[in-house]
Amino acid sequence: MPHAVCESATMKLRTEHPIVVHRRRDLEGASDRGLHASVQSGSFRRIVAGSYVSSEEWTALTPIDRHLARVLEVADRARAPLVLTHSAAAAVHGIDRVGSWPTRVDVRIPKTTGGRSSGATRRHALGFEGVELIEWRGHLVTSAAQTALDLAAASDFTAGVIALDQAQWSNRRGGALTDIGHVRDLIDKNWRRGFARVPRAVDFSTHLADSVRESEGRVLIARLGFPPPVLQREFRLPGGRTARTDYYFEKYDHAAEFDGTGKYFDPDILQGRTPRQALLEEKDRADALRRQVACLSRWRTPAHKDPAELYDILTADGLPSRLPRPRRRS
Repeated sequence: MPHAVCESATMKLRTEHPIVVHRRRDLEGASDRGLHASVQSGSFRRIVAGSYVSSEEWTALTPIDRHLARVLEVADRARAPLVLTHSAAAAVHGIDRVGSWPTRVDVRIPKTTGGRSSGATRRHALGFEGVELIEWRGHLVTSAAQTALDLAAASDFTAGVIALDQAQWSNRRGGALTDIGHVRDLIDKNWRRGFARVPRAVDFSTHLADSVRESEGRVLIARLGFPPPVLQREFRLPGGRTARTDYYFEKYDHAAEFDGTGKYFDPDILQGRTPRQALLEEKDRADALRRQVACLSRWRTPAHKDPAELYDILTADGLPSRLPRPRRRS
């Protein structure tokens, strides 16, 4: 078993279950039969063999928290210490993504062992030389910088940028998990086949992206031929309020934002407001911001799924692109 080589980030690791888990091994008789009946009815669901949760509570969790619950269950049931890596490590650190999470838990094993996966785990035979690890609940987990680097090497450019942005995110509660200098240092220590795509993602990444959708949007803006924006530009609004935009194209005095729906439903963001109050406040903010800039563009998730839609929104609002319009997805 390799040793932990990084201690500084331990306090930021997620260690608590986001949901109540019912384990078959802890039940007897009628309780066990009742759990089986609940699974058959759909009110409970299995997350790993022998571990069950309320379907309603599971649905209410974010995708990253669902994966964290699986990671915790696999770790707690393991007969020997594990080295968590890739998506499992990302869930522990709070490095989010766009899209689905795997149903298996990623573990790192020696190169000579082989990468065959079975049961609840997916094995990565990448070895431990030069790999940065942290102690976690009797196991080891790759550091945030190592995790972002591994994900960038195993993913496409967009997913790699998102992972790297998330690890560097300066506005994260508790502060950034790492910095780009640390990531660059690890590249040399970890260089292997498949890393050729990593430097480009590292160069494109930033500590300023406040969400995975902002990161995704920034990649799309570049791919669609628009000029690189200034990120998180602040504007002073009437009454002393401040608006910080996701993207600002300074030459054209053009602000742009991904309009996520979380601000209208997430209790942590609402902070006691109703969704209606949040919607009206957001409308007032957008109206005030429009009076500060020559143009303001806003879009939601469908524009990321069909880049032609984002292209049309930005060009219709006057932002020029050096590339022709892509075809719409059918």
